[in-house]
Amino acid sequence: MRKPLSLLLLIPALLLAQLPDVSGKWFAIADFYGTPMNFSMELTQQGDKFTGKFGGDKLEGTLTGNSIHFLAKDEQGGTEELTGTIEAGVVSGTIVFVDSDDKEHPATHQFTATLVPPRRTGPPQRHEFTPTTFYRQFSAANKPVLTVSPGDTIHTTTVDAGGTDEKGVRRVLGGNPETGPFYIETAAPGDTLAVHITRLRLNRDWAISDDGIVGRGLGSDLAVKMKDGFKDVRWHLDREHGIATPEKPGEHLTRYSVPLRPMLGCVAVAPGSAQAPPGTGDSGRFGGNMDFNEIVEGATVYLRVNVPGALLYVGDAHATQGDGELNGNALETSMDVEFSVDVISGKSIGGPRVESATHIMAMGLDGSLDDAFRSATANMAQWLIDDYNLTPSEVAEFLGTAAEYKVSEVADRNAGIVVKINKDRLKSLTPVK
Repeated sequence: MRKPLSLLLLIPALLLAQLPDVSGKWFAIADFYGTPMNFSMELTQQGDKFTGKFGGDKLEGTLTGNSIHFLAKDEQGGTEELTGTIEAGVVSGTIVFVDSDDKEHPATHQFTATLVPPRRTGPPQRHEFTPTTFYRQFSAANKPVLTVSPGDTIHTTTVDAGGTDEKGVRRVLGGNPETGPFYIETAAPGDTLAVHITRLRLNRDWAISDDGIVGRGLGSDLAVKMKDGFKDVRWHLDREHGIATPEKPGEHLTRYSVPLRPMLGCVAVAPGSAQAPPGTGDSGRFGGNMDFNEIVEGATVYLRVNVPGALLYVGDAHATQGDGELNGNALETSMDVEFSVDVISGKSIGGPRVESATHIMAMGLDGSLDDAFRSATANMAQWLIDDYNLTPSEVAEFLGTAAEYKVSEVADRNAGIVVKINKDRLKSLTPVK
């Protein structure tokens, strides 16, 4: 029997109604020879077709029943082509990567993706977390100690750089052991994590530093004079009066004191899985052991998200520190720490950034001070382009008259330079909406 025309017209609509909805952000993972590689993926569906981005590359795709296919193209001529299925909200299949410089050798990898869950509704929560395990690598493989939502606040503690807690008990080997990692719901590759430091409080009355100057700060003559340096120096922390003094000062420092200014030497997210997990003495685009003395109470640290949940670490508390951490150690101590987190969806930044009440600050971390200077300048230039739509010429004019540079780190493998912009200089610019 012939089907009525009205029924035939309904069939396409019924088929479309049965298609899975792929619109939204996805946690996308490709298996590269046993190593999971995370990618950002965002799709917008129109019927049986969809558009979007994969790892920043524009894509177009189609749905046929529970089958999915897309082709993404980069600006150099490379492609990523997915063929898979959707079952119970999970995309699985294969993805073929074609490098624009080596199109003769496409690489095929297993692929899975799950939708990023929606942001939790309701008021922000406060979490009290007492650490029992401290990590010495910024690794995506470390099991999260706590899962929180954007807007939530975490109150916790850190041990000092040598692994000693507020009671003087050694809890872990030294080397900047970290509290965390904290899993932040909805944070996905391609996002930025904002860490608002709301409270830093010293929780003991002593700190450890030393009497040496690191190699980047030494010429040949001073190096000879400092040859017997790097002996431990213990400091008394007078929390009532807000000052630190050496417990056994030399004869010319008997009246020397320095104001306390508690700070976090380490704030980090997990690097991408393709990178071997760095030790907690290291730094990079993931943050890490930045040792920047303006990461204090009231500051916000911005870090690019590399893996689902970001995996946030904090540690290496300092009672105070001069620019650059010239001694190789600041006044190393333990700390009570409170911070809140937020996720800036769909915004990815090139390197760590910091914001205070008065300044925006872009960090450069690299093997030399020259390279760190270049990285910091590029980081700030991109900030001004993205947030204020400045042209390259305007960026040059603006930075040439408004930039303030600080040496943030000279003690570790990477040197650190920070470029600061006073917010008063930004008032004449129009933010991008």
